[in-house]
Amino acid sequence: MGSVKDLEVIKKPTKDKMGVGRFHFSDRYSVFDWGEMPDHIQGKGAALCLMGAYCFEKLEEKDIKTHYRGLVTKEGKIVTFEELKQPTNVMEFNLVNVIRPKIYRENEKFRYDYSMFTPNLKNYLIPLEIIYRNGLPEGSSVFKRLAQGKITLKDLGLDHYPKPGEKLSKPIFDVSTKLEETDRYVTWAEAQKIAGLTDNEIEEMKNVLTKVNDIITAVASRAGLENEDGKIELAFDPERRLMVVDVVGTLDECRFTYSGLHVSKEVARKFYRKTKWYKDVEEAKRKAEAQGIKDWRNICRSKPPPLDQRLKRLISEMYMAAANELTNRQLFETPTLAEVIEKYRKYLEENL
Repeated sequence: MGSVKDLEVIKKPTKDKMGVGRFHFSDRYSVFDWGEMPDHIQGKGAALCLMGAYCFEKLEEKDIKTHYRGLVTKEGKIVTFEELKQPTNVMEFNLVNVIRPKIYRENEKFRYDYSMFTPNLKNYLIPLEIIYRNGLPEGSSVFKRLAQGKITLKDLGLDHYPKPGEKLSKPIFDVSTKLEETDRYVTWAEAQKIAGLTDNEIEEMKNVLTKVNDIITAVASRAGLENEDGKIELAFDPERRLMVVDVVGTLDECRFTYSGLHVSKEVARKFYRKTKWYKDVEEAKRKAEAQGIKDWRNICRSKPPPLDQRLKRLISEMYMAAANELTNRQLFETPTLAEVIEKYRKYLEENL
């Protein structure tokens, strides 16, 4: 079980053969790596599942290899997005091995041993999240990392200090760890080393990321959405060919904006950044890193409060409306995205 979706293993992968898995997308959500939050967002699971399936099929049309096999109906039938008659929250896919780096303690800090990842390994999840940035909206981690000195303008390929909301002349490609207690940004050189990748494979990963970015940008623009940034995950199949895995093109994987307002998980993040709990989370993460504590959640002083009920309803409508308009199908009975955004704008004005 993950924080937002559950994994059902139909057939386990072997060393040299893929298995079969199913994601059961739930109405749970997670922010700031906390895990399951107090509320459930009605319709969110099915909306994510359908957005993801639609985008996977668009990638396949452009000859981008993915692990996607199809959607599972209530009757247990595997269908394409176009064949689907009513919403489902279950997606079937080819399953690869997940090999976790070994954790050890050194100088009061936890470190990770990635030595098992070599250029000869096959049929496994690459332990990285690959990120594209077309813009730097308010809330982007880039501003925090710049302020903390964890990244430089040169690292980002920028010749000036960016402003929130700035559109980039060309995308920034970023990379972070995927299988550590707290994901951390790394350089491309470090990413290549820890994941056991060749120079050609790194270039191929960036090429796949470029294509995925272009496809999601085109899909989003039809719904009036700006594709500000997003992430993909990649795996090697049994022939060590790259394929896009997990989920792509959803409101959880991407940061979309509509007329300058967030239409993504960032809406919930924005609410929680104003809470005492968020300050406690940041403090716990700093303390855990400094003292070599494995799970920062155990030392966090507070638990997350529930969402404001009005905001919770708006987020629910946002997910369902986005699924309707990204896929160009009326899958959910909900107001249009423009109507939901207008209600959200009023909510923000009343809660400043």
